[in-house]
Amino acid sequence: MVVKEVHSAPSLGTLYPKALLGGLLPGGKGGKDLPDTEFVRSDVTVDPAHLAAYNHVCGFRLTDALPATYPHMLAFPLQMALMTEGNFPFPLLGMVHVRNRITQHRPILLGETFTVRVRAENLRPHEKGTQFDVVSELVTGESPVWTDVSTYLHRGGGTGSSSPRDQLVPPTPNAIWHVPGDIGRRYAEVSGDRNPIHLHPLTAKLFGFPSAIAHGMWTKAHSLAAFEGRLPDAYTVDVRFKQPVLLPAKAAFTTWKTDDGWAFELWNARKPKPHLDGTITAL
Repeated sequence: MVVKEVHSAPSLGTLYPKALLGGLLPGGKGGKDLPDTEFVRSDVTVDPAHLAAYNHVCGFRLTDALPATYPHMLAFPLQMALMTEGNFPFPLLGMVHVRNRITQHRPILLGETFTVRVRAENLRPHEKGTQFDVVSELVTGESPVWTDVSTYLHRGGGTGSSSPRDQLVPPTPNAIWHVPGDIGRRYAEVSGDRNPIHLHPLTAKLFGFPSAIAHGMWTKAHSLAAFEGRLPDAYTVDVRFKQPVLLPAKAAFTTWKTDDGWAFELWNARKPKPHLDGTITAL
């Protein structure tokens, strides 16, 4: 594997135009294999002001412990750098984030120093195209303390078999979310994820959406915030993204206990259509 070490976070302002150009290449980017490349950044620390801003936007309390979704902020620039490389087989624009699984091996505290590692693996067929995983890790010493597996779908030429999933429970809500129309822009400010589908109705319509949509990782983080005070020190939170949350939105949030943790779903409060479903499992 080729290891590419970077000494600062890659510039998202540079990478987004690169992503746009990659999506406009005649015939696509081409290529059939994921690059055997790992991006690595050492001596990474968390900015307390940035953590506070993230917690505020996502609904977490202000503490010295990082929410399990926060390290995704540290890994995201490296993920972007990896997926905009010339040898990456798919254009970033139009990619669909279909699943995210995060494992926190122990509580992660403000003031710690980490190495962040990002790579792509597990290219496989999907009924609607091709899917693959982007794996991100926070490492202290030789051991990962946090692992994030983001599964992306590139649409077109699907050969995988369909695997329909029944809803976990009827959509009887424990809470109703009133999601403001500007949450895409607010989350973009803290995450750096300025994909135009999240920012404004006009730019979202260019990509086939009737309005801007919420970031999937915001919906996951806001879901996780509902469990604060009930989470174990080490756990996995696994979410599948389904129908997008069109902004502004009214969404129904449902939770229930399982044998090894919790399960939850987010639904459109006006129609029985799921936005996501997830589980929290103690390690």
